[in-house]
Amino acid sequence: NRISDHRINLTLYRLDAILQDGLFDEVIEPLIAHYQAESLQEQNL
Repeated sequence: NRISDHRINLTLYRLDAILQDGLFDEVIEPLIAHYQAESLQEQNL
């Protein structure tokens, strides 16, 4: 019942709820935030 994304150090123990209830934002939003922050940091270098 776990979903993990090791690229951003995210682990959620709600796989059933994410799949059944369509709560994909719980996975997608942290990914977007991570890559936006990473992109912003690269621009400031």
